[in-house]
Amino acid sequence: MTSEKNTSQSVSIERLGRGRYLHTIIPIVDSTGEVIERIVKPLMVELHLRDIVQILVGSAMLAVPVGFTEETWNLGERLPTANVLAIAAISLFFIATFVYVNFYRFYLKDFSFEYIKRVLAIYLLSLLVVGILLTVIQQCPWGIDNILAAKRIIIVAFPASMSAALTDSLK
Repeated sequence: MTSEKNTSQSVSIERLGRGRYLHTIIPIVDSTGEVIERIVKPLMVELHLRDIVQILVGSAMLAVPVGFTEETWNLGERLPTANVLAIAAISLFFIATFVYVNFYRFYLKDFSFEYIKRVLAIYLLSLLVVGILLTVIQQCPWGIDNILAAKRIIIVAFPASMSAALTDSLK
C-alpha cells in the first residue's frame, strides 16, 4: 500500500455511491502529514424520497395513539385558538432545533434552503398524516367546524412531528 501525500487535509464533501448521495470525507493523517485513512460519513442535508417515507412513518407512530384519545379531541374544543397556534410555533421551534443540531450544525451556510425545506416537510407531512387519520376516524368536522378540525390536527401533530423528526434522523 502506497501512502499518498495530501496537500490539503481538510474535510471535503463529495457525492458517492449509486444514488450519488453527499458524504463527508475526513482524512486521518499521521505525524508526518500523510493521509493514512479516510472516514466517510453520509451527509444528510438533502431531502430524498427515503427521508419523506421515514417522516410519514415516524409521524404515524405517535399520531395513531395520540389521535385516538378523547383527551386530545376535547383539548381541541377547550383550548383557545391562540394557545393552539402557540403549540404549532413550539412544534416548529423543536423541529427546527432538532434538525439543525442533527443535520445542519456545520453546514447551514451552504444548505440553508435544504434546512428550511426539511423543517417544513417534517411539519407539513405530519399535519397531513394527522389530518388524514383524524378525518378517517371522524374527529375532524370538516364543513361543520373547520377551526375545531384544524385545532385537533395541530394538537396531535405536536407529538407526531417530534417522532417524524426523530425517524428522519435515522440512516
